[in-house]
Amino acid sequence: MGIICSGTGLSRLLFGLVFLFSATADERVQSSRILAVFPFPGRSQYIFAEQYLKELAKRGHNVTVINTFGGDKTEPNFRVIGAKKIHEIMAAFGNMDYNQSASKWKVLTMTTEFLNLLTTSVLDDPAVKDLLKSRESFDLVIMETVQNEALFGLAQHFGAQTIGISSYGTDTHIDELMGNISPLSYNPMLLSSRTERMDFQGRLRNVVEASIMWLHKRIVHLPTQRYLYAKYFPTANKSLEEVLDSFSLMLLGQHFSLSYPRPYLPNMIEVGGLHLQQQRKVQPLPQELADFVEKSDQGVIYFSMGSNIKSADLPPATRQVLMDTFAGLPQRVLWKFEDDQLSEKPSNVFISKWFPQPDILAHPNVKLFITHGGLLSTIESIYFGKPVLGLPVFYDQHLNVQRAKQAGYGLSADIWSTNATELISLIQELLNKPNYAAAAQIKSKLFRDQKETALERAIWWTEYVLRHKGANHLRCASRDLDFIQFHGLDTWGLIITITFASLLSFVTALNYLQRGLSYIISKLRKRSSKLKTQ
Repeated sequence: MGIICSGTGLSRLLFGLVFLFSATADERVQSSRILAVFPFPGRSQYIFAEQYLKELAKRGHNVTVINTFGGDKTEPNFRVIGAKKIHEIMAAFGNMDYNQSASKWKVLTMTTEFLNLLTTSVLDDPAVKDLLKSRESFDLVIMETVQNEALFGLAQHFGAQTIGISSYGTDTHIDELMGNISPLSYNPMLLSSRTERMDFQGRLRNVVEASIMWLHKRIVHLPTQRYLYAKYFPTANKSLEEVLDSFSLMLLGQHFSLSYPRPYLPNMIEVGGLHLQQQRKVQPLPQELADFVEKSDQGVIYFSMGSNIKSADLPPATRQVLMDTFAGLPQRVLWKFEDDQLSEKPSNVFISKWFPQPDILAHPNVKLFITHGGLLSTIESIYFGKPVLGLPVFYDQHLNVQRAKQAGYGLSADIWSTNATELISLIQELLNKPNYAAAAQIKSKLFRDQKETALERAIWWTEYVLRHKGANHLRCASRDLDFIQFHGLDTWGLIITITFASLLSFVTALNYLQRGLSYIISKLRKRSSKLKTQ
């Protein structure tokens, strides 16, 4: 009996120690030091992740953010380093022609040059240099994956685990980082306007564009990033290739209900709508804005070109087309316009440099969203069930608008060549035909039907990686294969070679057999002829 009691006491002691160890481990997870790096100067990319980063801080993690904007206010456990130099460089591109044509290779080269500028602007920032020279340590680095591969070296510098985050979802570069495979037969290139439903010509163009991008990355892009990596991390204990293979998790700003079902590895997590404050109640509009919206008998149209393109910078001819369009509508229009005055503004138009977009889209009297087609705006239009008129300009906007058309809740126009007559016709169709609003409501219902919010999902998986020291068990073996092995070209090559050799051998043997039979038959015929002559 004494032995049993002693065993019971020992069991309780062991249980207590295990519980204490678990609690201590969990406490370490809850107070991890996290560095998040967002080098892209477009504010929407940071808006996508800002709520997520601040929620990590609220949960007790110590979060340091490097972005290109700085921070608005001081918050507990949350520090922002603003590497703002890139905006001085970007000012030179303020009035650039987004409609100019160029070859695919030239566009990729220009993109690489821009990405190199982003990389150097961040790493040359004095505050970032001080951080690198400091003795600070981090448990986790969250990297925005925009092909700034040299920046990924921050994780090895601090000896931290690495998580990637992408506001637009996955693409061929992210698939390559994670070892994922996305067949080009139904996964369109991000910068195209194709959807997953491609005909032969579309699939052919998809393969050609992917091949050009693959070659450019290896011939032009990666060599420049290797140079920058060696320059800024001369004592690195990992090669750039090892750094690229260090991602434990990838958070993707997509969801199958927003786009289409596609293959992902278990450590590629869809968090489309991460920026949505789904627990927040819709707020009343400011009084002047509320009066304008609620007193419109014909409803209201909301127009915004997002944060990367300013309406005030549009060519005068394009602005005039928009004003002529809005003046010809019975509805009132909210126009996000980044200037104090708009000359000859129609009386039914309300301009402002900023609008509370979610609260506007949630208002029942707002009937239509005219948008550039950015992913965050597209997700908000779906969440609040509003049909859209897309005016895409660059990047994934064309693809997002094409998906809206395919799903039946949107139409599109070319902002550079359209006219008021065309725009008015499209707007009237979207407003007068109930099928567009109905399709938007169906899409909204599908997107909202999730067991947890995107924010909750992102937080859980981030802490999962912290709890399991990088969650190496999620790493796919495909990351150890080269291009030929990954796509099975070596095995298929052997099978095709053997098959071809076998066929060739069979044909050769058949040929010899035929020649042999012909010879024998010829001999027999000659012998038969001799016998007949005798």
